[in-house]
This record gives sequence, structure tokens and C-alpha cells, in this order.
Amino acid sequence: MQPLNFPSYKFRFKNRENKPLIFDVVRKKFVVLTPEEWVRQHCVQFLHHQLNFPLSLINVEKQIKVHSTTKRYDIVVFKPDGSIHLIVECKAPKISISQETFDQVARYNFVLQASYLMVTNGLTHYYCIMDYDESRYHFLKELPPYDKK
Repeated sequence: MQPLNFPSYKFRFKNRENKPLIFDVVRKKFVVLTPEEWVRQHCVQFLHHQLNFPLSLINVEKQIKVHSTTKRYDIVVFKPDGSIHLIVECKAPKISISQETFDQVARYNFVLQASYLMVTNGLTHYYCIMDYDESRYHFLKELPPYDKK
């Protein structure tokens, strides 16, 4: 897999039926190593090791209902009270981040109501804070680290 614009992390790998697998520390199982999964696993490590988010508050690849359709988010980080702190949309490195990508995470956020949004393809990362009073988001240079309060 190609190097990404994240710090270097140690991962566990194995092969099954000639498919490479990577261990997901959140789901606690090996999953197929696709380019998007490579980005997702780096992002989980980044949130945990660089921003100090507890793994117990991170959720990966769960279904949600958006209007009348079922969608699957990549990463959600909860607050201790159960509300949603952050939604992360991960794309494979070869996928450019576009307005369509932001529209996708915005549709998820319509249901989830997170405080922050992150969009990444592993090479480029965008961070936003939500402004619900103005019904918009503001771009940030970086995400704030986890605050235990």
C-alpha cells in the first residue's frame, strides 16, 4: 500500500484466500485491506495516537438511515454523553476530494449532528467545525485534541 500523509503506525496483517487483511483495533477483527481501508485504519490511529481520542469512543463502518436510504459512515467519534463529536469520511488515495465528498458527509451529518467533520483520502485532509446557527461549516487547519471535560 502507498504511503499516506499520516504518521507511521504499526499494523497487524495476514492473508486469507489470497486476500490481504488488516486488523481493525476498533472492530477487533481482521478486515479486507482495500485502499479505502488503508486510509480508514491510518485515520483511526491518527485520532487515537495524535489527538488522544479513546478507542472506546470511536466507531467504524456502521449503517445509518439518511432520509429513506441506508448509508454507511466510515468513522464516528462519540462524546462521553453519547452525542457525536466527529464524523470522518474516508476515500481511497486515488479519489480526489470534491464538493461531492463534502455533500456526502453533510448528508450523514444531517442525521448525526456532529460538532466536527473530517474528509480525507489519506493524502489530503480537510477539517471543519459545524455552525448550526448559520447552517454551515467553517474550515479548520487541524482538529482539536480530545478533551476529557
